[in-house]
Amino acid sequence: MLATTKANENDFPLYLFHQGKNAEAGKFFGAHAFKRGRGSYHRFRVWAPTAKSVSVIGEFNQWDRTQNPMEKISDTVWEVVIPKLKQFDLYKYSIETQNGQILEKSDPYAVHFETRPGTASKLFESSYQWEDAAWMQQRKKWIPYKEPMNIYEVHLGSWKHKEGEQFPSYLKFATEIIPYLKKMSYTHVEFMPLTEYPFDGSWGYQVTGYFAPTSRHGTPDDFRKMVDLFHQANIGVILDWVPAHFPKDAAGLCEFDGSYCYEYTDPLKMEHKSWGTRVFDYGKGEVCSFLISSACSWLEDYHVDGLRVDAVASMLYLDYDRQEWRPNVYGGHENLEAVDFLRRLNETVFSRNPDVLMIAEESTAWPLVTKPTDIGGLGFNFKWNMGWMNDMLSYVSLDPIYRSFNHDKITFSFFYCFSENYILPISHDEIVYGKCSMLKKMSGNETDQYATYRSFLAYMMAHPGKKLLFMGQEFAQVNEWNYQTQLDWHLLDQPEHQKMLLFSEALNKFYLEHAPLWQNDDSWKGFSWISNDDYQQSVIAFRRIDDDGNEVMVVCNFCPVLRNDYCIGVPFAGKYELIFNTDDAVFGGSGVSEKTFRTIAEPMHGFEQHISMTLAPLSVVYLKHVPTKKRLTKKGTTTKIHARRATKSIASSAETAKKKQNP
Repeated sequence: MLATTKANENDFPLYLFHQGKNAEAGKFFGAHAFKRGRGSYHRFRVWAPTAKSVSVIGEFNQWDRTQNPMEKISDTVWEVVIPKLKQFDLYKYSIETQNGQILEKSDPYAVHFETRPGTASKLFESSYQWEDAAWMQQRKKWIPYKEPMNIYEVHLGSWKHKEGEQFPSYLKFATEIIPYLKKMSYTHVEFMPLTEYPFDGSWGYQVTGYFAPTSRHGTPDDFRKMVDLFHQANIGVILDWVPAHFPKDAAGLCEFDGSYCYEYTDPLKMEHKSWGTRVFDYGKGEVCSFLISSACSWLEDYHVDGLRVDAVASMLYLDYDRQEWRPNVYGGHENLEAVDFLRRLNETVFSRNPDVLMIAEESTAWPLVTKPTDIGGLGFNFKWNMGWMNDMLSYVSLDPIYRSFNHDKITFSFFYCFSENYILPISHDEIVYGKCSMLKKMSGNETDQYATYRSFLAYMMAHPGKKLLFMGQEFAQVNEWNYQTQLDWHLLDQPEHQKMLLFSEALNKFYLEHAPLWQNDDSWKGFSWISNDDYQQSVIAFRRIDDDGNEVMVVCNFCPVLRNDYCIGVPFAGKYELIFNTDDAVFGGSGVSEKTFRTIAEPMHGFEQHISMTLAPLSVVYLKHVPTKKRLTKKGTTTKIHARRATKSIASSAETAKKKQNP
């Protein structure tokens, strides 16, 4: 065993670590290879503030805690250097607590783990050479608020795999899904957590390895290659990330050194009992450094384009899902330490990576979630619009006879949709635990369910906000999602599901190609009502507008009733053209709508003219104004014709004047 490093070399990173300001703690702690002379060594460091003694144990020393004891390099941090270790060697920390108990813990900063049910950490040094420079350079110029964002949420283990193949590899998954995502015009893929986790049934939301891609699907470099392949295909990668809580597994963070190390000591703040998890103590600088370093590692070491931060509401409120709770120093229910942590997290991430996404899954009306921290915001740049999601799923599940009494469910979200930078989410959470699939949420008979679902998706695509859809819903999966099996791809043998997939493909492509649907998602500049008050017929109409003034007009009929001669005010005189129709026969609809509409010079809805149209039952149509084209000739443009006519007129007038002067 070699002597440890000199204390003064550690002073600054340790100072930052204890202050909660070390965004690179993963480079200081954990196990790292280095060369000294001709020798190869690994340095191990761990934070265990109340431990009596700590040793590194592993297959290289027969798991004997007497072989490689660690020494303190500060009051709370332990270190040891061990020679001649190999890539993939298993190891743990053997921690003697103050009461003499021996705990065997995996490394909180490990970048690789053995596959469950094993819990040991693995030595791993990356040798990956990135090939996504073009993407990373392009990302620097990307302004997410002004760009299309259509996200496909996926659970890697249950998207598609062969029978008996429980965990498809990162590389196999990438090569199979990338052509599908390109064909379907998705701009981003969002993964349910791939940070290492012990229990399959948690879907990754109970994490033990905050710096490690799960070994279920391959090595850390396999994960890097997967991200690289997405980038080379111009697809962004978002990862679900969970700083709200962690599981109580014996090898994990729970009571790491025999004390409440990573979690709160206060029993009223320590646990989320309904989840069976412990809550991070955001008042400890060391915990904040740990979590912030984890976030930065995924964004920087793994080139992930964004993090969707899970369960933010559970972090913000002291009374979240608790019968008993302790107020903060001001008597309120806000967790002030968590608020400070989230602000520090976002400030740090964006100072280092200004071109990434930080997305809050925040289900309450907490103000200024996506506003800058210097004006009191939390500093995220996007937030899931859970209010919109709840209102719309409630609405489409109603028998249409009751929709007129619930008209506000389809209109209310438009009045706050620019208060934050929103993503409209239809996520995995909506199709599990008896909630049924999206198709089965729609009321009515089977025909009405498909028609309503197409209308819902077209309404969603036209509503301000970026989009997210969970895998399988693009072809109307019938069953709830089951993480243990692949999606029901066999449904695509049936015409209804074939048409639904064709519809989703066409709708996604339309969205991508029409800037009015995404260029001004964060501003009233990009939206204007035409009619929002026809509650008796459950019809709304509105305009989406891009920076150049191009428009898409949207008309939604949420009743299973054909509306003949339905009149809508329009902003411009002339002709309007049908450019997308959820009731198109190719999608399984009736195809009753006209293709073009001439304006009628009678005022309506605040405009000088209107159009009359046939609205199919349970349908959404997109229209655009078609400017009157000036007639062209073989010899030149209309401008030249006008010029020649003007010249002849001037010449004729001159000749007439001359005759009058000289009769």
